[in-house]
Amino acid sequence: MRRVMFLLRPSWLILAVVVVGFAYGCFTVLAPWQLGKNTSTEDRNARIAASMAQEPGPVVELLGGDGPTIDDEWSRVLAQGSYLPDSDVLVRLRSVEAQPAYEVLTPFALDNGRTILVNRGYVRPVRGSEVPEIPAAPGGNVTLEARIRMSEGTMDG
Repeated sequence: MRRVMFLLRPSWLILAVVVVGFAYGCFTVLAPWQLGKNTSTEDRNARIAASMAQEPGPVVELLGGDGPTIDDEWSRVLAQGSYLPDSDVLVRLRSVEAQPAYEVLTPFALDNGRTILVNRGYVRPVRGSEVPEIPAAPGGNVTLEARIRMSEGTMDG
């Protein structure tokens, strides 16, 4: 019994309180945060899996009102219209297969007059970070089969 009496010293008692407090914080704050990330990932994966079996519908149905919602993300849609020439936008600082890339976004004018942004894929930089030649979007009237994605948002500045 005498061998464990040193555990009753104030420094050891304070250490025990700190360890119990840290464990409590882990279980009440960190664990739900991690499990919440898993829940959102499972929700996204379920929407992607459901979209595989669904037939594509007209994009104009999802663009009515306030636009698509998070529940519409990954839905397959058909869009008819034409690409706006010479309007490509590059999104930099992307990583594809662990290598740098630019995403190519092109405005697409729908037949009903609205315009949407289409991600046409990615291109790899040349000679370090130089922007490569970007293939032109198809001309004329085009029918696209695509998936709805929500905006990533904007950053101040």
